[in-house]
Amino acid sequence: MKIFLAFFVAMGIIVTLGDADCFTALRKPGWPQKGCMMNGKLYPLGHIERTEFCYKCDCEKDGMRCCSLFFTPSHYDGENCKIIFNRKRCDYDVLQKDGTSKVCSFIASVG
Repeated sequence: MKIFLAFFVAMGIIVTLGDADCFTALRKPGWPQKGCMMNGKLYPLGHIERTEFCYKCDCEKDGMRCCSLFFTPSHYDGENCKIIFNRKRCDYDVLQKDGTSKVCSFIASVG
């Protein structure tokens, strides 16, 4: 019984850490028929591995479904640390506010 409990707890942690923040945008009047619009940019129909804002998307004729490629830092010292999004790496840096660029510890959460 303890083994099953440990298994379910471990699976819950894995699913929580592996789940991405996702959204769906239905086709709007005025969208081009040959793609999908997001943040003012036209993406082609089909799978988009990475947008300029770090989302993996699927553009279909009825709309666009996207999931983030990043996790948002949480549980960090907001008084002494700041978060900066790095679009090249599609992740956040959590750095000391004192200008030393030392890394702060944090816990990553979805979205």
